[in-house]
Amino acid sequence: MLISKKEIQVRYAETDAMQVVYHGQYVVWFELGRTQLIEDLGFNYAEMEKEGYVSPVLDIQLSYKKPFKYGDYAWVYTWIEEYSGVRTTYGYEIRNAKDEVCVTGKSVHTVVKKDTFRPISMKKVFPDWHQAYEANHKKNMCGMEK
Repeated sequence: MLISKKEIQVRYAETDAMQVVYHGQYVVWFELGRTQLIEDLGFNYAEMEKEGYVSPVLDIQLSYKKPFKYGDYAWVYTWIEEYSGVRTTYGYEIRNAKDEVCVTGKSVHTVVKKDTFRPISMKKVFPDWHQAYEANHKKNMCGMEK
């Protein structure tokens, strides 16, 4: 299973009045991690969009363990937790410079035709993506059946 790693330096604009990273910012960091994972698998989300498809978020979950502050470094680890051919669940773990887990989460996505917003089968429309996701999702790597 591929686990992607994306380094982020906390910018002042990402902090709130308490001088810690604003909670909504972690969703943006998840997106950065997801984009990195897709690139590490050899694909490009912008190319998918050019072909008339988008991948909306269906659900998102975050758990906060420790805060980040301005100037800290964070590492976003991202992997494919579950994959059905229509829906993908990405897993996330954000760690600090001490390698402590500070944030965990998951996001669920599907791919839809941009003009109709109807879900598509990745196997039919993006067979290369489908093959890579099949080979790299957690349940497949753990030897568990879908």
